[in-house]
Amino acid sequence: MRRYHVGPHMPIKTSLARARQRTTYKKKIMALTSHPHSATTFQGVRDELESHMIPDVFTSWPPIHDTLKTPSSAVQDQTIKECLPFLAAGADKVHYNQHGVPHLDRERHIKFLRKHLERLPSRYVALDASRPWILYWCLNGLSLLGEDVSSYRDALVETARSIQNTTGGFGGGIGHESHLACTYGMVLALSVVGGEAAYEVIDRRALWKWLCALKQPSGGFHMAVGGEADIRGAYCAAVLITLLNLPLDLSSDSPAWTADQPNLFTGLAEYVRRCQNFEGGISAQPDGEAHGAYAFCALGCLAILGAPHRTFSRYLDVPRLISWLSSRQYAPEGGLGGRTNKLVDGCYSHWVGCCWPLIEASLAGPSSLMFDVNKTKNSDIDIHNLYSREGLIRYILCCAQDNSKRGGMRDKPSKSSDAYHTCYVLSGLSSAQHVTRLLASDGEGMMTHSEYDVSPHHGNPQVYAEEDRVNPTDPVYFIPEGKRKEIMSYFLSKPGF
Repeated sequence: MRRYHVGPHMPIKTSLARARQRTTYKKKIMALTSHPHSATTFQGVRDELESHMIPDVFTSWPPIHDTLKTPSSAVQDQTIKECLPFLAAGADKVHYNQHGVPHLDRERHIKFLRKHLERLPSRYVALDASRPWILYWCLNGLSLLGEDVSSYRDALVETARSIQNTTGGFGGGIGHESHLACTYGMVLALSVVGGEAAYEVIDRRALWKWLCALKQPSGGFHMAVGGEADIRGAYCAAVLITLLNLPLDLSSDSPAWTADQPNLFTGLAEYVRRCQNFEGGISAQPDGEAHGAYAFCALGCLAILGAPHRTFSRYLDVPRLISWLSSRQYAPEGGLGGRTNKLVDGCYSHWVGCCWPLIEASLAGPSSLMFDVNKTKNSDIDIHNLYSREGLIRYILCCAQDNSKRGGMRDKPSKSSDAYHTCYVLSGLSSAQHVTRLLASDGEGMMTHSEYDVSPHHGNPQVYAEEDRVNPTDPVYFIPEGKRKEIMSYFLSKPGF
C-alpha cells in the first residue's frame, strides 16, 4: 500500500510551508474529482476551496499510487475518498473558518459524554467488562473540555467499591477478576474526580500484594493472575505504583522473588527495551508487531522510571522509533494510523500523537522557560514540530467530529462516535495544541520524578480559533496535571499502609 507522509523525515509532494502559500485551486478540484479511483464529484467543493486557505497536501490524492490492487489498498483509497470532502471544506451543514477548519462542537461533545455516565441502553452489555474504562473515558474527556466532574465522586466511589476485589485490584464489572488495565482505568477515574473519598476507596495494601503476584522474572507484569504479560502491564503497573506511592519491595511469594531481593521495578526497563522490534516501533511482547499504543506504553513507562532524556536513549533506539512514529502520519488525511499498512484512526491521535511530547522533551532535556528551547543546540531542527500538528488538528476537527446531533468523536467519517474515541481524540487534540517541556528531574536513579511544563502551542498559521483549544493534560499519566499532583501529594503524605 502506498503512503504519503507529512512528517519531516519523509519526502512529500511539497513542504507545508510552501503549500500554505499557494492560492491556485484548479489542481485541488481536479485531484478531488478526476482521480481514477474517485467516482464521486463533491458538490460545492470548487466554491469552498476558493474561499479557504487549505494546503494542497490535505486536499490532493497522493502523487504515487501502487498499481497492485489489494484489499488493503482498496480500503485505503476508500478512506481517502470519504475524508477528502471534510478536509476540503466541502461537507454539508458544516461551518468552516478561513482555514477550512470547523469549530470544536464543545457543548455537543460534553452532552455526549455526560449521557454515557447515565443509565446505558441494553446494547452496551458488550462493554460490561469495561466499566472502569467507560468511566475514565467520560470523566477525562469532560475534564479536557473544561468541565467540573467532582459531582460524580460519590457515585464513582460506590461503583469502585462494588468491583474492587479483596485480593487486590479492580475487575471490569461486578464479580469479575481483577485486571491490570481495568485497575489502571478505575484509579485514573478516581484521580480525575479527586478528593479523599475517592482516594481512600482504593485498598492499597491488597493492590500492592496483587501487583507482586503479577510481577514476572522477565521484568514485566501479567495483566491478570494467569494472564498474558505485555507492555501494557509495564506502563499500567508503573502508573499505579507511582500515583499511589506503593512500596517497591516484592513480597516473598511473588513469582519474581529471588534471594537477590528484586523489587517491582527490577528488570522493567530492560523488558521495555526487548519490545522494540526491527521496524523501530514497539510491540506488545518481544518479537511482535509494532503498534502505536504499545509505543506510548513504552515511553510512558520509561518516563516514570527515570527522566526521559536519560531513559529513552539508554533503553531504546530513539532515531528508529522517531522514524517509525513519523511514518504513522498520512496525507491527505493528516491523521495517524496505529500500525504499518493500517488506516488512519482518530484514537491514534492519542496513542501515537501523545508519544511526541515525550520524545520532544527527551530530545530537549531539562530547560528553563526563560529561554527559547524550541531548537536543540547547534541545530535547525524545531523539536516541537517533529510531526505535522496542523495535519493532525485538521483531521480531528474536520473528520473525527460527529457533526450530527449525537456529538462525540469518532474513528473516521464513516464511523459512529463513542466514548473511547471521544476521550482519546480529545487527548490527541490537547497534545497537538500544547508544547511539553521537561523542566527538571530530581536525580538519575529509578523513579526519578520529572516536572513538565505544558503550555499553549501557537501555530503559524493557527488554523483553529482560541476558543477551540482544550485543556492541557499530564504528558505521562493523562489526567489533568493538577489532579495528578493532588493524588500523589495525598499518598506521599501517608507512607506505608
